[in-house]
Amino acid sequence: MPADEHLYCMTVDLNVLDHLADGLYSSVAAVLTEAVANAWDADAKKVEIQLDIENDKISVTDDGIGMDRQAVNERYLRVGYRRRKEGDKTASGRSVMGRKGIGKLSLFSIAEIIDLQSKALGKPPEALRINYAQLRGAMEIKSPAYYPTPISIRDEDIDYEHGTKILVSSLKKNRLQEMAPESLRRRLARRFSIIGSESFRVFVNGGEVTAADREDLKFVEYLWSFGDDDFKVDACENLKNHEKLDARLTGWDESWRVKGWIGTVDKPKRLATNEGNLNSVVVLARGRLVDEDVLPRTAGAKFYTKYITGQIDADFLDDSDGADIVTSNRQRVIENDERVRAVIAFLKQAMATISEAWDKLRTKDKTSELRIKFPGMDEWLKGLKPAWQDKAEKLLEKIAVMELGNDERDHEEAQKTLLRHAIFGFERLRLRGNAEELEIALGKGVDALLSLLADKDSFEASLYRDIVTNRLEVIQEFKKLVDENHKERVLQTYLFEHLWLLDPAWERAAGSPAMEKRLQLHKAFKDNDDTKNKYGRVDIRYRTVAGKHVIVELKKASVNTELYTLAKQGVEYVKALKDIVAPEDKDNIQIEVVFVVGKKIDEPAERIENTMNGVAPGSRIVPYNLLIDRSLQAYDEYLEAAGKADKIEKLFR
Repeated sequence: MPADEHLYCMTVDLNVLDHLADGLYSSVAAVLTEAVANAWDADAKKVEIQLDIENDKISVTDDGIGMDRQAVNERYLRVGYRRRKEGDKTASGRSVMGRKGIGKLSLFSIAEIIDLQSKALGKPPEALRINYAQLRGAMEIKSPAYYPTPISIRDEDIDYEHGTKILVSSLKKNRLQEMAPESLRRRLARRFSIIGSESFRVFVNGGEVTAADREDLKFVEYLWSFGDDDFKVDACENLKNHEKLDARLTGWDESWRVKGWIGTVDKPKRLATNEGNLNSVVVLARGRLVDEDVLPRTAGAKFYTKYITGQIDADFLDDSDGADIVTSNRQRVIENDERVRAVIAFLKQAMATISEAWDKLRTKDKTSELRIKFPGMDEWLKGLKPAWQDKAEKLLEKIAVMELGNDERDHEEAQKTLLRHAIFGFERLRLRGNAEELEIALGKGVDALLSLLADKDSFEASLYRDIVTNRLEVIQEFKKLVDENHKERVLQTYLFEHLWLLDPAWERAAGSPAMEKRLQLHKAFKDNDDTKNKYGRVDIRYRTVAGKHVIVELKKASVNTELYTLAKQGVEYVKALKDIVAPEDKDNIQIEVVFVVGKKIDEPAERIENTMNGVAPGSRIVPYNLLIDRSLQAYDEYLEAAGKADKIEKLFR
């Protein structure tokens, strides 16, 4: 039949056909996205997709304006037809989605045959069949055109006044094995922001596609939407907080605006579905997907990103007056464009804001949930002194946000066990006065904290009682030595082994004895009569865990001492110690001098404090009797705490 006698005519380059039909599109949903977008551009209000894989067919029917024969040939069968040359808007005012005019060929990636049926208002219906094998054959022999086969159709054969129906058959079932109707609904919901409105509804096997089909929204706890976009939160069943962020960056073109939302879920596993990972932020333009995930490019690999899901609309990315920056398969944007860089910069700023807010919101809510689960926790917290109460709160916050176990039950049990051991470990640290060690661990993160608390797990099995008994004996023995006015060397040895008598937070630091031995070779720290006569005598030298140098000198209980004499001696010690440290440490070294005296210094307390701080910050004078009184007071606190282990156990019953 001569070319001018054919009803329908199609021309396509073989390379284009192969490119589009043989796998450019990653999924069935991506292919059907093209059909839905075409329905939108045809001003359809309703699109019905029927999956009938068993009977080897899929149909897409819309109630758009339809096509007469001229439109079929000049628009549908013309590969590369540029829709936007006719205008950027449809007759009803919609922004046109189509651009390249090649998406229709994507149907060949899932089927061998396309049947098209269309009717424009007041015009007779048109129907034709495109056979992929025949089309390819015509292109291979360099035929000037391919002529689809007409299908006989009458007005009475169709039940709509206007619209288009596409039926594909001879399906490539290897690509359709897992494509159930509910699965397609979920995928389409993530590819369009315009689906679900009153003016554009899409159905798959009778079930309407809505925002809820995304499946992530029902798990979203914290939501951030942009600008004045009236995002409907109905699908967010577990929403706890919703905030609005700016819709543009300073300096943007006045017409550039972003819509959409970003949300965080309670657990990363909520975002893992049979249809793929929803841990992504998709970008849409004109209501349809143009980039499947920009999250890695905007937030990096930070911890909180595992909880992120979102959908951003940036229509200016697909501005008709600008270059086309969307890849052929409509699944990613080309990044070297000014508009893409602008969106990435915008999202980086938004992500920084979201990260900070998410951390605060999640910590607050998870900690509240933890305290509700274990109501006895409040009583325990109230029993702590303010400084330790603050640290206990931080400890609970760390535990509250940890992801433990593979499911809810495992998480509950693991959290309960961890919390129990953590509180026991915390009490052990508190008992020893190790606020500094706990502060360091809390600052370093979860691993350091767990390691520290695990080391203190020996708190159990009546640890309090053991310590109470031991320290009571130590205090009584020390008091006896002072009463008998023992020589300084005996007291020195005793305090050396029990530094907590001077300060509850002090324990022997690893390596301290070796350091003292080295110090004895230098000036004021030499253990000989000349040195003692010139500088006085240093009885104990050691370093705390944090690296502070502590110098302790004891005076006989019966000896009277003067403030000026002690201050002068302390200054000499500080100077001598600075002489033996590395040059780079001289200005940063922390030194504390403690004089343990027999009788109280007869000076105003403020003057004593100022004078000692002049020696070195934190330096002080401690009378023996005050030392003993404080130790006994601490003992009373230990005794009171002896039954605390039992109380802690009750928190978790």
